[in-house]
Amino acid sequence: MTGWVAVAGLGPGAEALVTPEVTATLAEATDVVGYIPYVARVTPRPGLTLLPSDNRVEVDRATHALTMAAEGKRVVVVSSGDPGVFAMASALFEALEAGPRDWRSIDIRVLPGITAMLAASARAGAPLGHDFCAINLSDNLKPWDVIEKRLRLAAEADFAMAFYNPRSASRPMGFERTLEVLREACGDARPVIFARNVSLPDETIRVVPLTETTPEMADMRTLVIVGSSRTRIIERPDLAPIVYTPRFAE
Repeated sequence: MTGWVAVAGLGPGAEALVTPEVTATLAEATDVVGYIPYVARVTPRPGLTLLPSDNRVEVDRATHALTMAAEGKRVVVVSSGDPGVFAMASALFEALEAGPRDWRSIDIRVLPGITAMLAASARAGAPLGHDFCAINLSDNLKPWDVIEKRLRLAAEADFAMAFYNPRSASRPMGFERTLEVLREACGDARPVIFARNVSLPDETIRVVPLTETTPEMADMRTLVIVGSSRTRIIERPDLAPIVYTPRFAE
């Protein structure tokens, strides 16, 4: 039996946002590996082995997946959102590059998914309608001074910005400092979108001026989007406002 590895994005949470390609590939798999809550989203069935693991063992998980594929198994590595956005695709290729040469002959596929950034943008309107960037605010894999430098440069370039992993119990101060940096660098009341649990029943979308934001508005289940100086808000009676960034720039 010829093995393969597929790195699959499960989307932001709702089953309706899982692509047909990912669903079909999961139906062919013999093994599914991933972070515990992501593997829990996969429906058990006869012939499928579910192998959940902790969040901080990405390269070990990738190495395990490649080892099983080399043995002839059909392995799906699951991520939330899109596997190429701060997720498992890069970890798999890190393990591939460091591993045995014969692993490079394994059939490896990356199956895109709807990332939280795009799902949150769609819920709010089109805040990423012009140039934007995405920044992971976790300092687990890079030092904080690198994050802060990128924040300042992105603000100076007048990008809209999408922030992943803004705030956790172990990193309560990082997002507070992020807001301070943005207020210093932007100097205006840009809209900030706090999108929590997008596509799930308890989804919440809040639009707050940058000057009125507080660190407690975000947690690890929140995707934060900060508009550029061109971002607009269309107020609507009895309906949520629409936030969008025009396609032109001055």
